[in-house]
Amino acid sequence: MTIAARSAPTTTSFVPGFAGLACAACGTPAPAGPRFVCHRCFGPLEATYDHARVAETLSREAIAARPRALWRFAELLPVDEPPPDGLAVGFSPLLPAPRLAARLGLRQLWIKDDSRNPTLSFKDRNVAIAAARARQFGFETLACASTGNLAASVAATAAVSGMKAVVLVPADLEPAKIAQAEALGARVARIDGPYDVVNRLCLELSDEFEGWAVVNVNLRPYYSEGSKSVAFEVAEQLGWRAPDAVVAPIASGSLYTKLRRGFDELAAVGLIEAPNTRHIGGQPAGCGPV
Repeated sequence: MTIAARSAPTTTSFVPGFAGLACAACGTPAPAGPRFVCHRCFGPLEATYDHARVAETLSREAIAARPRALWRFAELLPVDEPPPDGLAVGFSPLLPAPRLAARLGLRQLWIKDDSRNPTLSFKDRNVAIAAARARQFGFETLACASTGNLAASVAATAAVSGMKAVVLVPADLEPAKIAQAEALGARVARIDGPYDVVNRLCLELSDEFEGWAVVNVNLRPYYSEGSKSVAFEVAEQLGWRAPDAVVAPIASGSLYTKLRRGFDELAAVGLIEAPNTRHIGGQPAGCGPV
């Protein structure tokens, strides 16, 4: 398997918009660091931005001049600067689907094909952000709990970034779902029990091993922000406008909520008009947690 890598964009006019973390529940601010819960109320932490500062320097023209990759929107991502290297993540094609649109009675329908990312999943976006922060914080190992896609992304990103990779999976997971991570050099630990048990163990290990950046635990405020880059790209690919409606898989709910945030942030910095997008979530009938 060949994993493509490329340099991040050189943005001489880059002005970081990231302003630290804050509790989504009570609003208490927190400094940037490998933390994910509020010290005051134990609510989830999320990234915050100085949108007014970004609006002064970021323009459609500046973005268009950058490489077609995730980091063309670096000012609206939770990093102090784009990383010097990494996987070739982002700017996946937005494909017209006229026949499906006609069948559904729609005027237009577009499909965002994130299978074009290096490990065939949108998770590459999330892990790219988490890995950039992990390196800035001095971590040596990327880790995660996974049932397949995230494991592959962590393994590939770690390999390109010169980091170790540790992946925890349920012991009964089909071998094919972990083959990619193993081929890319990740250390795979098979844990007895369902995914909830594996995820809980990852939470405990993030406290025990100081050198581990567990992307969906102690780096979650950064990791989750990668999903909103889908919204950034869709708006640009539609001629700098938000779509009328977006359909996205629910899963944990992170992608679904971050898409809304992405469109709102583009409006906050003056790149698009205020969105009036209808957000629709989908989930399997046999696994509908929301």
